[in-house]
Parts: sequence; structure tokens; C-alpha cells
Amino acid sequence: MHKPLADKIRPSELEDVVGQEHILGKNKILNRIIESGCISNMIFYGPPGTGKTTVANIIARKTSKRFYRLNATNSSLKDIQDIVDELDTFMGREGVLLYLDEIQNFNKKQQQSLLEFIEDGRITLIASTTENPYHYIFKAILSRSTIFEFKVLNDENIINALKRAVEKSKSFYPGMQVDVDEDALNYFAASSNGDLRKAINGLEVALYSTNPNSDKVIHITKTIAEESTQSKILNYDLMGDSHYDILSAFQKSIRGSDADAAIHYLARLVKAGDLPSICRRLLVIACEDVGLAYPNAITIVKSCVDAANMLGFPEARIPLAQATILLATAPKSNTAYKAIDGALFDLEKVNIGDIPNHLKDSHYAGAKEIGRGIEYKYPHDYKNNYVKQEYLPSNLRGSCYYLPGDNKNEKVASDYWKNIKK
Repeated sequence: MHKPLADKIRPSELEDVVGQEHILGKNKILNRIIESGCISNMIFYGPPGTGKTTVANIIARKTSKRFYRLNATNSSLKDIQDIVDELDTFMGREGVLLYLDEIQNFNKKQQQSLLEFIEDGRITLIASTTENPYHYIFKAILSRSTIFEFKVLNDENIINALKRAVEKSKSFYPGMQVDVDEDALNYFAASSNGDLRKAINGLEVALYSTNPNSDKVIHITKTIAEESTQSKILNYDLMGDSHYDILSAFQKSIRGSDADAAIHYLARLVKAGDLPSICRRLLVIACEDVGLAYPNAITIVKSCVDAANMLGFPEARIPLAQATILLATAPKSNTAYKAIDGALFDLEKVNIGDIPNHLKDSHYAGAKEIGRGIEYKYPHDYKNNYVKQEYLPSNLRGSCYYLPGDNKNEKVASDYWKNIKK
């Protein structure tokens, strides 16, 4: 059976693992734990191809416990039970180290089935996940584990690992030389999006598909690297962290008036083809972050959104970019957002009282007999269409939800009403 190159050359020592210096560097916490040999329950969290499985394998070699590996994608309660059945046998006398890959795919019952054995130490759990553990892992397991975040590898990390892969792969081609151009290595790294496994898979395709020349050299050029690598795949899952992280960065960049960053994150969303999320977020931003500083923004954004939905991708990217740049460069105000949230807060926390009688509906026979609408003053009957009267419930009298923002549009409106009301 063919074994992938990434598995053939997987590091067996910590010093060969690239990246993750924040936890694996000299004197860093995970490094110290592994070197001590006193392994506790751990959860490795991070994108694919960042070293989670490799580090788990290295830990397994440094412990006397019996090692099991399960993938939650295709494992069941029976698989866990089979492991549990060995705990009281000779084979499990030192305890068990269980590496559970993609733990987010286990439901609550499956995760709970491990608790008793984690609690008494008979099973030491190392779980890995590409999703936020605080969203997907049972809280009782979280409370008994240390979470380590594995970060996306940079190009330098990946190039160093690829050079090691090239050296290791030479032993698979006896009597031949392997030569990979520097710009080919750079291309593998750039197209991997921080996923080392993807970069090594590209190198593997290049090696297997390239015949040696007359000098018995397998020479990998940038052109071969481009042919051997699939188009760049972004880390984006409609139900996962990356979806919400990109949308969050998109809105925060617009709110921060950085048009270039906003367009960058829009491009990620466009690349993922996530038209509904883009449209919804743009409409929210127009009201939440631009708001009354530029009230026409929502009208223009709605037109851009309608156009994008009519056009579909790829053309939809153009009106979406127009709306994004408009919002990023527009003056900002969140006064409407703060006003409604303040009012909603009072609904939950304050005894708001009754609507004043003069504001209640009086368009029916008998309304006046019960005091409805009698003292209401019709503003259009007064100068400047304004007359002072109480509109809030008596329990909320004096409450202020809307505070005009420090921008031209709201200042003009505020000054106008100050003049009228005085």
C-alpha cells in the first residue's frame, strides 16, 4: 500500500517540528511537559497541517502507556469500549494514551463515555480539533484538559520543512539525485496557505510525475510545482471558526475605516462564494457602524446588495466591492445601535410602566370615556411642527437613549432641534 510522503518523513523528534515556537520552543510549556514524560490530558487546536498529529506521535513514543489512535470522523462508542476493555488487562496495566483526532465529530454522549476513565487517570487523552474547542468539546472534558493552540505556519517554516522533505526523499530514489529549485519551494509554500501537509503533497506529486533527466537527476522547477499543486484552498467553513473570524475581521476593518483591509477580507469571502453572509454583513454595517453619520449609506448598500444577488458570482464581486469601500470611507456613527440596545436593556431590567394615556389609540367609540388621547397635542398644529409634551412612560421619564454623534450630519440635526426646543 502506498504511504504518503508526509507520513514517510514525519518527524520523530521535537527539534524537527517546524513552527509552534510559542509552545514547542526551548523552555516553552508544551516542550517542558513532553521532555518531563509526565503527560496530562491535552487538546491540540489549530488549522490542518500545523503539526498536531506529529506532536501527538512524539508524545506517544515518550510514554510507557499503551497508545491508541482514533479518528472521531469514523469511530464509534464500540471503538471506545474496545479500548476500555483492555484497561484491566496486562496490556493496559500502565494505562492508556488515547489520541483522538477531530474530536469535534464526537457527540456529547461519545465524549462523556471517556470521562470516568480520564477522571481516574486510566486514560490520558490527547485530542485534536480544527474547530474552537470551547464551542465543540464537552465542558467536563475541557475542565480536565490543557488547551494548546497550533498556529498557521509561515512560508519560512514550510520552506524549511520542504528542504528536509527533499533530503529525506532522496533515499526513496536510489542511484538518482533530487534537485528542487528555490522558486519551486517558494511556490509550494505560498500555495499551501500555511498547511504543511498540502505543501508536501504538492512536492510528492511533482517527484512522482517527473522523470529523471540523462544525468539521473529529478529536477523540479517552478513550472512543475505549479502543475503539481491544486489551486490555493482557503481555510473557510460555513459552520466553523474561520467563517466567523473572517466576517468579524471584515466588519472591524470597515468600522476602522481601513478600505484596503476590508477589501482583503471581502476577497476571502468572495473566494469562498459566501454571497449571503457578505450581503447580510454589509447591510448590518451600514446601520450599525455608519448609521446616522451618512443615512443614505443603507440605501446605496441595499442597491449594491440587490445588484450582487441578481448578478451572482463572479460579477457580484464588483457591487460588493463598491459597497465595502463606500462603508469603509464613510463617516462613522453607532448612535442608532447604542440607542436601541439601551432601550432593549431597559425593557429587560426596568419597570417601564404604562404608555401615557394621551398617546394611546383613540380611534374607536368610547376611547374618550376611558381617557384615551384626550390631552394629546398634534405637533403639526404648532410652530415648527413641534410642541413640548411627554412621550415616554412616566417610569422612564428623563431617560436618554439617543446621544447625537460627533459628525456633520448628526450635529446639524442636533443643533436644529436644540434651536426649536429651547
